[in-house]
Amino acid sequence: MNILCAYNANIDSISHVDGEILSRMLEGQTGDVVHEILKNLPGTISSRADFFAGLVTCMQHGTGAEWMISEIEVFDWLKGTFLADSLMRMGGNMGIMANVLSELGASGVIPNVASLSRLQASFFSKKAIFHPFKGKLYDSREISNVLPAENKGPELIHFVFDFKKGETLTLHGEDITAPRENRFIATYDPLNFSLCIDEHFRDYAHQHASEMDGAIISGYHLLQEKEMQGHGNEVGFDEPGQQHYGYKEKLDHSLEQLKSWKNIREDLHIHVEFGHFSSGNIASYAFSILSPVVDRIGMNEDELAMLARINGMDAEPILAMEPVAIAEAAIELCSAYGLCRMLVHTREFVLSVSCKKDEEPEKIIEAMDFGLKCAAAFACSGKLADRDTMLGIASAIRESEYGIAACSKLARHMEKKWTCSQVCGLHMSFQVTIIPTRICDEPVSTVGLGDTISAAIFLRELELLP
Repeated sequence: MNILCAYNANIDSISHVDGEILSRMLEGQTGDVVHEILKNLPGTISSRADFFAGLVTCMQHGTGAEWMISEIEVFDWLKGTFLADSLMRMGGNMGIMANVLSELGASGVIPNVASLSRLQASFFSKKAIFHPFKGKLYDSREISNVLPAENKGPELIHFVFDFKKGETLTLHGEDITAPRENRFIATYDPLNFSLCIDEHFRDYAHQHASEMDGAIISGYHLLQEKEMQGHGNEVGFDEPGQQHYGYKEKLDHSLEQLKSWKNIREDLHIHVEFGHFSSGNIASYAFSILSPVVDRIGMNEDELAMLARINGMDAEPILAMEPVAIAEAAIELCSAYGLCRMLVHTREFVLSVSCKKDEEPEKIIEAMDFGLKCAAAFACSGKLADRDTMLGIASAIRESEYGIAACSKLARHMEKKWTCSQVCGLHMSFQVTIIPTRICDEPVSTVGLGDTISAAIFLRELELLP
């Protein structure tokens, strides 16, 4: 399988949260300011206190989020405070998914990299990743030999803070304990924020779209309603010397690019991974224009809840991982915006809805099961490997008990339940499939699990489905 991957790849700097150290950092005036900010969360980071507020609220509720940094001084402070003791690895939804596809057996994976440096290239898989550069393709080892010694653009580093279930911090005299593991991401990324596309990737994709089987797209969630410091008309889809475009124009340009690939190869399967949007307006616009064009959109329950809330639905049962509420919200959104397929991945189960009632359910189940097992193996090991190794690791990982119960609950609400190896059937005129996840009791990292699930399912579906 040959697969195009766009738009966002970066380097993740991963730190594991220590509640005692965090508590000390939150003592005194800093803690007082953070306590006040928690009453009215900004959703973006313009100060150190904003950063702490984002991390604390994620730990308090056991949720994940990604907040954008609007001030370079905060980014510099994060580098000085956390980078030296962190683990650096591939980051960005697209970068992670490209590596998953490569390691699990895709024959050719072509990624867009907004700032391709030797350091960034070192984090790409060495199996089937190929970088377009000046009319040629280079694998991840070869590309370092042809790249200039000095980077033409900045190193794009995102700060990821993992916390475990039970981790406790003290703020303003009160203990806060994380009810489940998750992560908070603080991001300053002027290139991916502007949906930057590398010119070498752009030209190669257009010339070779007919040879591709699929495309995985992500990074729309990084767009901003207002341009941040350092975000100018030198990046993204902006033309040199012109006023920079807003998020709608950038999304429109991207959509035209996807349509151009589809015009060249009509059966090109395009999956969009949604991401955590800082703006409901951008999330709504992205979903509305992409839905009629792409083949599927993937997201987690937090991202689905945002869309549901925007469209007048009750988000609380979705956030509580109620399977019936998730299925019905997904179907209603698909029906309203012309999207045929949606994949919702949660910690406890993964659910697929499709307007195509003639799809073979066992093949959908096989693809979903493959993706869940690969993600579970990645959570426990912290590493990607070939599919046989990943499936071997996953065989010893237990299924989520909550997920098993959720599958049974959704089955009871289906209008027509089919005889399948997992729960599948018809609900609200859509084909629905749900599978419990496999839970790693002590995950090495939670970063990239949703991306791993979506990419692995996408690859297996390309192999199985016509």
